Amino acid sequence: MKKILILMLGILTIISCLAGTKKSDSNNNEVEMEKILFINGSPNRDGNTAALAKVLLEGRKYETINLNDYRLNFYGQKLEGDQLDEVIAKMKEADIVVMGSPVYWHNICASVRTLMERFYGYVPDGEFKGKHLFFVYQGAAPTKMMIDDGEYSMSRFAGMYGFSYEGMATCKSEAKTLKGKLK
Repeated sequence: MKKILILMLGILTIISCLAGTKKSDSNNNEVEMEKILFINGSPNRDGNTAALAKVLLEGRKYETINLNDYRLNFYGQKLEGDQLDEVIAKMKEADIVVMGSPVYWHNICASVRTLMERFYGYVPDGEFKGKHLFFVYQGAAPTKMMIDDGEYSMSRFAGMYGFSYEGMATCKSEAKTLKGKLK
């Protein structure tokens, strides 16, 4: 009986060692890809905002959601069919979120602004801790003040909800530089 017990313990030890080795080898050979979500606030799904995100994310697999395809009520509205929860769910699934906005009337476009405003009081502070936020923000001739205001708003949004704010790109050269912060 003692010999059978020792034999069984030996077999279990060998099996657990092999299982641990296999798991370790698997982790070394498989690179887990981070999930990237591009939120396009432009009504033009293939416009300059999407092109700037494409430069930033070149060589990476990512999902795009176009905010124009979603019904997002304005802050305070209680209309049926609101899809905020769907957008938030996609953001929660992602490790990296790239928010994209054209400059309209000297500021972040309404669709992105609405998304940001809807978080207030609805999404707990720090909810996106451990996730990274990048911002692509472009327009025909934005002034320094417009760029500064857009970045201020996005960095405050990121900070409030726990994102690590990685920065903003307003042109292709900045997007190429910012790309270095992608992990």
